[in-house]
Amino acid sequence: MKKFSLTLLSLLALLPLLININKNKMSKKDCYFESQSPTKRILQFVWDLFKVVCISLAIIIPVRYFLIQPFYVKGASMEPSFYDHEYLIINEITYRFNNPERGDIVVFKYPKDPSQYFIKRIVGLPGEKIEIVDEHIYVYDNNQKIVLDESSYLQEESKNFGSSSWTLGADEYYVLGDNRDYSLDSRSFGPVYRDLIVGKVWFRGWPFWRLTIFEDVDYGI
Repeated sequence: MKKFSLTLLSLLALLPLLININKNKMSKKDCYFESQSPTKRILQFVWDLFKVVCISLAIIIPVRYFLIQPFYVKGASMEPSFYDHEYLIINEITYRFNNPERGDIVVFKYPKDPSQYFIKRIVGLPGEKIEIVDEHIYVYDNNQKIVLDESSYLQEESKNFGSSSWTLGADEYYVLGDNRDYSLDSRSFGPVYRDLIVGKVWFRGWPFWRLTIFEDVDYGI
């Protein structure tokens, strides 16, 4: 997963609208503006442009850094849910008030190299014991052993290879890629700490024919 910023593009998209609003406000001063010298006109234009940029940044920066941000899918670890080069919008504000839930597709910093960003699905929550046996995932919660039904997002041929067991700490989440055969996930690097999770995948914006708003998964647990 490679993170990139659309702040500049968003700013450029807002410029025509804000400039047009500014022109409408200046319509009463057209005669005065035309009577100004070329130097004053240039200075007035620069000043108006500066105000437009400031207003745009005041709108864009809080949204970009505190509410949502774009991510670009790299790799096949989440197929068929996500394919290489797809463009996603990540909801960052939800986890400021609520904890991640089972089934959430999250973007997080790779525990072994925080400069890299991964996208996986949460299957295990803090305090639970997760066990992978005979290609099935078992969740132990309150001494109950439950088989996790992943049929809503896994392909039939996708298998949970290997055998492992992990008891999660108070701030740990067990994450797996939907393409289990080709995913580097908690089976390899262990659970992910809460503070490494950036946000929850909310919307797929590209390609257009796969536009999707993602909803919660109901495991019936």
